[in-house]
Amino acid sequence: MTRGLSRVCIAYVRPRRLNVQRAAGGAPPRVCACDLKAFGTDPKGPGEHESGTEAPGARALSRRPSAGAPLTRRRGPLSPLERVSQLLGQEVLTPRRNEPVPRQEDGEHVGQPDAQRDDGAAALGEEPEEQGHRAGEMDARAPPRVLLPGERAMRFGEVLMAEYRRSRRQEFYKMFQLREGLKMDSKWGAIPHEAIEGRPAGTFVCTSIGLRMLIRRPTLEEFTLFMRRGPAISYPKDASTMLLMMDVTEGDCVLESGSGSGAMSLFLSRAVASKGNVLSVEVREDHHRHSKLNYQRWRSAWRLRSGEEWPDNVHFHHGDLITSAPLLDGWSFNSIALDMLTPHLALPTAVPYLHNGGVCAVYLANITQIIDLLEGLRCSTLPLVCERIIEVQYRDWLVAPSLKKDGSFHTRKAPSEETIECEEGDSNDEEHEGPAGAMHTPFGSVPYIARPHPEQFRHTAFLVKLRKVLK
Repeated sequence: MTRGLSRVCIAYVRPRRLNVQRAAGGAPPRVCACDLKAFGTDPKGPGEHESGTEAPGARALSRRPSAGAPLTRRRGPLSPLERVSQLLGQEVLTPRRNEPVPRQEDGEHVGQPDAQRDDGAAALGEEPEEQGHRAGEMDARAPPRVLLPGERAMRFGEVLMAEYRRSRRQEFYKMFQLREGLKMDSKWGAIPHEAIEGRPAGTFVCTSIGLRMLIRRPTLEEFTLFMRRGPAISYPKDASTMLLMMDVTEGDCVLESGSGSGAMSLFLSRAVASKGNVLSVEVREDHHRHSKLNYQRWRSAWRLRSGEEWPDNVHFHHGDLITSAPLLDGWSFNSIALDMLTPHLALPTAVPYLHNGGVCAVYLANITQIIDLLEGLRCSTLPLVCERIIEVQYRDWLVAPSLKKDGSFHTRKAPSEETIECEEGDSNDEEHEGPAGAMHTPFGSVPYIARPHPEQFRHTAFLVKLRKVLK
């Protein structure tokens, strides 16, 4: 038994003479008093507090009711945390738990700092929601990290992404705008926006239930996928392929028909940069309004995140391209992007303003629309040649270390003549926050699994590449 654990308390009996008047012809009475002497673990001495006074716990043990105090006034029993704090030595206790917690008669903590009170309440079984809320407040009070040159902290008004992953699964994915006085709510807990403002992007912030959620800035691809939509968007995998088809470079002038929700307009705006221009025509008024709002929203977020202006190079026009020949007067386009139901009806209007050798990329959802397009080209005298009809598909793969059901790694087995039965890989999808013994496994000794991800993207559209030639 250590010295710190042996100094607990000693019960002793001693005679005590009371200052009473001697009775006539008799000796003063001898009274045996039983005291409890507490030995504190503080280095200043047994039973002493840091301030030089008697420790609250020792005073509570040795306190006897005075002559005028009522006998029914008693201190309540010690809590388990107080009993353990008095039994253990100072070298065992942490600085925040090295002294007992005095209590009032009504059971409330007294004389204890707020931070220590929170810690003791958590140890006594406080609700996890309150613990997570305090964790979020502590994160908000944390000192700001040093930013790299050119890096900017997250500010109110920015568009951000909240992401929560558990093991190999993405459980939560949300885009929101950082505003003062609001909260980012989810079933995984809430985060006050004030706890995010001023932090660098890519920071983990604790929710109200104690889960660590990644807060970062979205890419343009993620913004187009999560922005407010009217119609369906041109998905990034298709938009990037169309940009390659049209060979869009800085300074180009591009015609777009079918603004939709503004996804393709944003990709074209970045491709042509500040020296280029994009003319976007939309026949429906609600789609025209959605595309303009999303475009301005991205420009505002970009100004806050980078400190620079996003090029204002997209000119939105509400009208029908089929009947908008006067609108195109004075324009000449390096390429054309069409996303409409009947593109073969708009080609006679747009093709005369396309450079010779330029590409017209057409975005069509159904194969029957492609047949109508090709039939329209066959019956017309337009100088267009169909070069390609493709469907863009990509497949996500799951590549990760092979895990056992208990969370530990499988180990590679040396080849032998005997047949070794391999364990099934179904246990690889078990939800573990981290594999056990990850830091003690040598490099190259863990087998990996590699298979197509069970969740794949469905069909989005067909892409048709038309080129203008001189016949």
